[in-house]
Amino acid sequence: MRTTDDMLRHRQAPLEQQREADLLRLMPARGARALDIGARDGHFSRLMAERFDEVVALDLQRPDIDCARVVCVQGNAAQLQWPDAHFDFVLCAEVLEHVPPAQLDAVCSEIQRVCRGQALIGVPNEQDIRVGRLTCRACGQASPPWGHVNRFDQQRLQALFSGFDVQQLSYVGTRREATNAPATWLMDRAGNPHADYSQDETCGHCGQPYAAAPERGLGRKMLTRLATWARRATEAFARPTGNWVHVLFAPRAGGVGGSRR
Repeated sequence: MRTTDDMLRHRQAPLEQQREADLLRLMPARGARALDIGARDGHFSRLMAERFDEVVALDLQRPDIDCARVVCVQGNAAQLQWPDAHFDFVLCAEVLEHVPPAQLDAVCSEIQRVCRGQALIGVPNEQDIRVGRLTCRACGQASPPWGHVNRFDQQRLQALFSGFDVQQLSYVGTRREATNAPATWLMDRAGNPHADYSQDETCGHCGQPYAAAPERGLGRKMLTRLATWARRATEAFARPTGNWVHVLFAPRAGGVGGSRR
C-alpha cells in the first residue's frame, strides 16, 4: 500500500514529472468549471484550481481535498450527475485503464455528454497488460498489474470518443515491454513472483488486498526462468512506443453536447 511518502517519491520521479508537465501543457490556461475524474488525493484538482473558478473532484470514494475552489464529490463516471455540456474542461488521466470493460463505453459517452469545451484523456499507450501480472494469495487468480484491465492506443481512443475531434496529441516516455501467451502461462504457474505487490489496487476477482509473493521452490524457479526466456524472444522484436498517450479532444461542431442522453 502506498503511503504519502511513496506518493511524493512517485511524483518526483523524472518520468512522472514529464507526464504531469505534458498534461498541464495541454490543459486550458483558464476557465469557469472543470471536472477531474478519478481525483484520488487531489493533486491535479489543486493544480486545476489555479486555472478554473470551480473544480469538481470526482472519485468512487469522496475525495478529501482542502482547497477553496475544489468541490469534492463521490460518484461513478459511468453515470455523471451533471446536465449536458456543463463543464468547460474535463480531465480523465490514468483512469480509463482501470474502468471495468463493461462500463468503458458508458464512461466515455458521459465525458462527451457533460463536456462543452475540451476533454483531456491520458492513458498508458499500447501497454501489454500481461506483463507484470499479480497472483492473489487469497483466491489464487492472476490479474493485470495496477488494476489495468483495458489496453489503449490512439485509434481506440478516437473510436471511444467518436463525437469529439482531436485537437492535440502527444506521447510521454518510451516503453518496450511485451510478452506472449506461453510466457504469460508459465509466469502464472510460477505465481508471478516478480510483480509489484505494493500497489493500492485490490484483487479484481475477490477484492482482497495483494500480499507479497511467497518464497519459490525449485519448480517455480524453473518455470520463472522459462517464462523469462520466452518473454525475451518477443521483446527482442518489440518496437519502442510511447509510455503514455495524451489526447486533447473537443466536441465536433453540430455533434456532441446534449446528444448522449
